[in-house]
Amino acid sequence: MKSSEPKAFLRLQDATFVDRALAPFLLRDDLAAVAVAVPDPAVAADLLGRMDPRVRLVQGGADRQASVAAGLAVLGEVDLILVHDAARPLVEEATVAAVIEAAAKHGAAVPALPIHDTVKEAGAEGRVRDTPPRGALVLAQTPQGFRADLLRRAHAEAQAAGVRATDDAALVERLGEPVVLVPGRRSNFKITTREDLLIAEAILMARAQPPK
Repeated sequence: MKSSEPKAFLRLQDATFVDRALAPFLLRDDLAAVAVAVPDPAVAADLLGRMDPRVRLVQGGADRQASVAAGLAVLGEVDLILVHDAARPLVEEATVAAVIEAAAKHGAAVPALPIHDTVKEAGAEGRVRDTPPRGALVLAQTPQGFRADLLRRAHAEAQAAGVRATDDAALVERLGEPVVLVPGRRSNFKITTREDLLIAEAILMARAQPPK
């Protein structure tokens, strides 16, 4: 993003990525607590200002998995845990609700999108190694939802085995437990570049327009 501050604290119009990412969760009456992993809780508290009393700022880890583990450590006894990225600040209430419903029923759920482009596996020297059939592939999004006991066990066993993964669903899959897919949304994309930021701002402007 070529920014001097962490991406999660950048602003989309009048709110930070963190504020926008939290918004649909905080609307729920059944939400017990939120753990937000940040580089420095004291600095984050100054940047974010007054927050919902259910939100707890925790010191993040060296990678995503470590940061999620830090969040798990401060959550109390809950039935379900959802893991979400602040880099997806346009998540909607409907997606959160769908993940919660599926995770409660099946144990683990991930929002996902079908892949419309052809996918190539790159090999050495920039050559194509393989072209996997895209019909069996999806793009995983967040929030990813889990029964609390299942997610805690997945993290504990991965830690003991020295396994690192790029998302929490992979840790659950490693246990042989089912992870179901729910429909994702194109607007719930991960903001990675300045161009992505422009797209996100355009989506917010479109949402603000009154229905015709």
